[in-house]
Amino acid sequence: MAADVVQRGHHALRLLVLGDSLSFFGPSGPLPADHPRLWHNICAAELGGSAELAAGFGWTARDAWWALTGDPRIWSLLPRTDVLVFAVGSMDTLPSPLPTYLREGLRYVRPDWLRRWVRECYKTAQPLLAPYARAALPPALTARYLRDMLQSVRNLQYTMPTIGIVPSVHRAETYASAHQGHAAAVAAVRGWASRAEVPLLDLPAVIGEHVRSGAGNPDGMHWGWEGHELVGKAMAALISSVALSPSEE
Repeated sequence: MAADVVQRGHHALRLLVLGDSLSFFGPSGPLPADHPRLWHNICAAELGGSAELAAGFGWTARDAWWALTGDPRIWSLLPRTDVLVFAVGSMDTLPSPLPTYLREGLRYVRPDWLRRWVRECYKTAQPLLAPYARAALPPALTARYLRDMLQSVRNLQYTMPTIGIVPSVHRAETYASAHQGHAAAVAAVRGWASRAEVPLLDLPAVIGEHVRSGAGNPDGMHWGWEGHELVGKAMAALISSVALSPSEE
């Protein structure tokens, strides 16, 4: 597949990925979106095409919705997109001891010494409170924002195939390896995908062993290069099998 160029009309296939830090973190930290060993670029290379990434630290489906509806650069990419990938939902499942508006608001605390002190306090408390905390975004809201994103794209008359993901897993010490919101989020995402007829890449099935074995990033959440390769190739195979007709391969 890597040697072939998948054609859409008269151009190579173009992916647009709305993601989170799983899309741009390597084995030792964040990287530029065009790094060739990140999963979306591996996927595009397998299909002989190219990928554009819109993503941010800790992005949930709600953040992706805000980006899709508020970022003019994404608007400019949509008309040239052949396959749209909603690679969000994993961060929604993480336990959050503080409501999002308070957690995200820590960056705005002033003066600087107070902000640093508050952050250190939160970092200390988070693993202690995580086993008792709710998910960062309720599963029903994850499904709702995925639904609204897809509907907004369709309302603009864009009919490109769309792919989603089953939320990933983690073993992060910063969250005490707690993941009590994962099962409900998976059920909500699968329910949305079934109703919307959106194929899903099952990240836990693809990446679970890589993460749980400690082969990924030392933070216990993000992936190593092997993980990115596994996801990139699996996504390419899924796109080839369900999103592209034989005449387009």
